Amino acid sequence: MTDCTTEPLTFSRLKRQNVQADFRGGRLTSDGGGLLLREVDRALGLIDAIDACIPDPRNPFSIAHSQRTLLAQRIFGIALGYEDLNDHQSLREDFLFYLLCERGIEPDQPLASPPTLCRLENRVDRAALGRIAEVFVETFIRSHRTPPEELILDFDPTDDPVHGHQEQRFFHGYYDAYCFLPLYVFCGSQLLVAYLRPANIDGARHARAILKLLVDRFRRQWPKVRIIFRGDSGFCRWKLMRWCDRHDVGYIIGLARNQVLERLARPWTEASAAQFARTQEKQRLFGEFSYAAGTWDRQRRVIVKAEYLSQGPNCRFVVTNLAGTPDALYDDCYCLRGDAENRIKEQQLGLFADRTSCHDFVANQFRVLLSAAAYLLLETLRRETLKETELAQAQVETIRLKLLKIGARVVGSVRRVVIHLAEGYPLQGLFTRLLSRLQALPVFSVASG
Repeated sequence: MTDCTTEPLTFSRLKRQNVQADFRGGRLTSDGGGLLLREVDRALGLIDAIDACIPDPRNPFSIAHSQRTLLAQRIFGIALGYEDLNDHQSLREDFLFYLLCERGIEPDQPLASPPTLCRLENRVDRAALGRIAEVFVETFIRSHRTPPEELILDFDPTDDPVHGHQEQRFFHGYYDAYCFLPLYVFCGSQLLVAYLRPANIDGARHARAILKLLVDRFRRQWPKVRIIFRGDSGFCRWKLMRWCDRHDVGYIIGLARNQVLERLARPWTEASAAQFARTQEKQRLFGEFSYAAGTWDRQRRVIVKAEYLSQGPNCRFVVTNLAGTPDALYDDCYCLRGDAENRIKEQQLGLFADRTSCHDFVANQFRVLLSAAAYLLLETLRRETLKETELAQAQVETIRLKLLKIGARVVGSVRRVVIHLAEGYPLQGLFTRLLSRLQALPVFSVASG
């Protein structure tokens, strides 16, 4: 690293005092809180597990940067807010990243350059991507100390706009843009699947196959667990519902309106309209009936929410095989699906999962998985250590700003590395508690699997 010996910089005076600056503050970093993420990864063994999924064809005698170091650079970089490979041109000389990557502080040996990281992205193949996807599911399983009684799996697609000529980018009429159509699966706030797809497909494409794989794996681990599929109307496909019926999987799925549904719902829609006319207050009535679209194999239970607002009627339909009253199923189960959309926003806005600017489609899928790995670290930090704190429900960007972006000075010697965190950091007590909680966590490592 260059040791600057420039003359002091002179600024405007402060009353009677001269104001000067220089570039001799020592080895400083703005990401001192990244140490917390390092402890999370130590508990999960996540980066080691991902490293084990990717063959390394390089000559071991000619390698300057291990594959694990490359992965750690990218994953910690994304988690700490660095979206672009070019950011690593400066991060490769950040002493905190030396520590995060487990490389050790060697000032004359910087970390990997952007071209080296780019070569990693472009040599990962589909088989490795499949193994990495399995790591995410195994990480979820090992996060449970006791067998869960119920798992609700939220399936949700989203758009990923592209601005070049990437492989398998297509124009999507609904989003009015050239894009990809990634599919995400969450269980609560925990990410299970981040699957990049081209945009010229049905939004439910491959959902049944992914559900089958998840159900098979969870039931091998927890034979008595109850599993529920939850999704919007884009997943209302009769073959998916038939598979759920045959394999004892619950489902609650949005159902697009049509003339037949509106006719069957008329008793409730007319009643809600009449009550609104009488009271001029919002009305919500729930009902149910049996219905089958022309392509379905049989009739199924449909719940109707007949709502009337000052703006007019607002009718919604849901198809389900779950037991319970219509209002409870809609309000207490189906509506909670919306939280998955917040998790996707965290992926794309906070962790740059839409930074899919590689030409190669497989390389872009790998980028989505790197973003997902960064999310796993931050979500574990939030779920396991921030409970009953002011940041218990914080978005990943807030966690990064409050807990990770801490100014620090890094001092290394033969015997130890000391990180001097900013003395004026306002959340010192919380930071200390989080470290204690992290160090008390059981090891969830999937690397050995």
